[in-house]
Amino acid sequence: MTLEHVIAPDGVASGNGYAHVVAGAGRFVAVSGQVALDERGRVVGEGDVAAQTRQVFENLRRCLAAAGASFADVVKLTYFVTDIADLPAIRAVRDGFVDAARPPASSAVQVAALFRPELVLEVEALAVVAAAE
Repeated sequence: MTLEHVIAPDGVASGNGYAHVVAGAGRFVAVSGQVALDERGRVVGEGDVAAQTRQVFENLRRCLAAAGASFADVVKLTYFVTDIADLPAIRAVRDGFVDAARPPASSAVQVAALFRPELVLEVEALAVVAAAE
């Protein structure tokens, strides 16, 4: 299956590390928002946005794999952050998981809080994988 990534459609300014449009045909996969909790539900990286981001993306990777998908199949990431100033640090970690030449569509929203006060980031993913034949 091939995904089409349009970094910047005509008349739209390009973004930083995301495509404005990603299209493809196949099986739809939705991954719930992931936070920096380990397999036992303990917070990873309290006070460290980079450590929390690594755990979030590892959790996303595991969830995608459970559906037979990978980051190459992700068409949209939505970030919920408690401090929008953390985006550069989040992007730096994200770039280790996402192909910069074919980035997914993306939205980032600053929120007042997440469900636990020590968490600074939640990310949900939408993916499209080749349909089973």
